[in-house]
Amino acid sequence: MESFFCFFTQMITGLIGKKIGHAQAFLEDGKRVPVSSVLVTSNIITQLKTQEKEGYNAFQFGIDLMKKTNKSQGGHSKKAGIEKTPRFLKEIRVDALGDLSLGRLVKAEEVLKQGDLVDVTGTSKGKGYAGVVKRHHFKGGPRTHGQSDRERAPGSSGQTTTPGRVYKGKRMSGKMGNAKRTVKNLVVLSVQGDTVLLKGLVPGIPDSVLIIKKVGEDKKFIPLFKKQTVDSNVKPEPEQNDVKEKKIDDESTNEIKAEPSKEEKKEEKSEIKEKQNAK
Repeated sequence: MESFFCFFTQMITGLIGKKIGHAQAFLEDGKRVPVSSVLVTSNIITQLKTQEKEGYNAFQFGIDLMKKTNKSQGGHSKKAGIEKTPRFLKEIRVDALGDLSLGRLVKAEEVLKQGDLVDVTGTSKGKGYAGVVKRHHFKGGPRTHGQSDRERAPGSSGQTTTPGRVYKGKRMSGKMGNAKRTVKNLVVLSVQGDTVLLKGLVPGIPDSVLIIKKVGEDKKFIPLFKKQTVDSNVKPEPEQNDVKEKKIDDESTNEIKAEPSKEEKKEEKSEIKEKQNAK
């Protein structure tokens, strides 16, 4: 079985997941790091693409379920032997397909483990139409000398007669975000069931689709810090300092005597006077 899983992980180098959100955690060396949690569940192989037919080898994975499907989508899932059509379909290229069959469910634990390095691809958050200050971090114009409308202006976009045009790729205002982005070399901190914790931030909004590709292993991996659980029924043994303090407290309580009341003091005084008169 171990040799099969080793061969299995070599074939499949990536999975599809959905972003849950961001948080923070502590490593065993005490360092605080940002953490992204990704839900990797129900990765079903919907298609096998081969070198002979498509020109490359790849697995097509599907996640989630569609409420309504048309004939073409339904026929695609029927070929894979799946009753319900997946909502999202993504391809991950591999060197060899192996003996994996259509309709097989791939779990996160079969592909990823602690200390793996992965590249995460997703769609970044859309910012709408943005100016050059926000989009390209322009400094803006001066705020003085009567230039009240130059503070966030882009400035000149080119020269005059030569070349008489604006060069392609000139940084200007326009739509920002909502683009395909890849964050490389993120470390897998833990794989617990369907939840994968990654060290660092990933693109996209919560519940967006991500592609996680394994690219290597971190040789200097430091795991997450785990709190030690203490059994409530077992009482901890007292330390030597605590025992010494208890002994000192006991001795001090024995030395201290209760003060006599007023009536007792009067009786003592009267007894002393009677003894003096008797003498």
